[in-house]
Amino acid sequence: MAAAPANPRTGSTRAQLPPCYYEGHLEKRGAKEKKVARRLWTCLCGNTLYFFNSPKDTNHVEKLDLSGFVSLIDDPSRDKNLEAARLNLRMKDGEIKLTAPNLEARELWKGFLYSVVDLAVPTTLTLLPGQLHMLKEVVEKEKMRRKARASSRAPSSPLSLPLVGEIPACFRPVSRTEAEVLLERHPDCGNMLLRPGRDGSSLAVTTRQDLNGSVFRHYRVTQKQQGGYIIDVENPIPCPTLHDVINALVEKTAGTLQPFILEEPYEENITFVSSNDENGERTLHCAPTGPLSRAPSLPPKQVGTDRWSLRSQTRSPSSSPRSFSPSGSPSNSMRRLVLSPSPLSQSLTDELKQKLEKRRTSQE
Repeated sequence: MAAAPANPRTGSTRAQLPPCYYEGHLEKRGAKEKKVARRLWTCLCGNTLYFFNSPKDTNHVEKLDLSGFVSLIDDPSRDKNLEAARLNLRMKDGEIKLTAPNLEARELWKGFLYSVVDLAVPTTLTLLPGQLHMLKEVVEKEKMRRKARASSRAPSSPLSLPLVGEIPACFRPVSRTEAEVLLERHPDCGNMLLRPGRDGSSLAVTTRQDLNGSVFRHYRVTQKQQGGYIIDVENPIPCPTLHDVINALVEKTAGTLQPFILEEPYEENITFVSSNDENGERTLHCAPTGPLSRAPSLPPKQVGTDRWSLRSQTRSPSSSPRSFSPSGSPSNSMRRLVLSPSPLSQSLTDELKQKLEKRRTSQE
């Protein structure tokens, strides 16, 4: 392989560039250049290609910002070098022809370019597992780089703009250039999208139409203090909501402008990763699509038994045979009547005592 993952380089100018993800020799020929291609040392730093005359140079001679990326297509035409592999890099402002040393190098360049443009590892390329792992690391590094770059900017984030009502489906949190690239890359999804304004305090509508090439237009949309929005054209168009902004542009152009709706792919089956108990190998499985099996229902409770047990547990203490009635109740009065002696019983007792004493005296 002619190129390899980039290593840190010295040089004050090179040190100021974004991190280098990949580098190697490429032959480059632009649309306005001569027929003879130039062989340059190419470095993918961030989302920009930097071209050097030699690997030892610290000052680049050209650079190509990939924010205007449209497509990357293999060129089947033959080169004088039979092992060389060509590809066409189509940008928003033109097409650039690149030639890699061989087919393997071309696939790897495509993998790195797609990774930094789409921020996702491409799945349609023929790459080895180790190369796919490198692309995954590049995607994570580029995401972190862009996040840190966005947070360090002085203007406030456009997303902090308070929006009134529901946001239309054609709203995209992208810049002006990114909006143009989206509309040109997906012409079948619509030709008009709503995006944040550059100043962070307004919105903008970007449109694309074909007239011997792409024709882009940008319309500013400001939010009124009283509520609602205004399309800032020569004759301002007031709109209560953002949906009315989009509908007004559709009606004014007799349906020529249509909202940009990019359908995101969704999975059709539920998949999960599991490990083999014997060798520990992790594989991707598809969940069964049949109906869910229901657990057996529990038997009904016996209402009669529960009711009697509840009664036995909630019996009041007064039902106990050993409990005494409170003072003043009839049972307590009868108890006092039995325990206290009457006058008649007291006199009989005295008479018995006297007879016993007389009998004892006579015997003596």
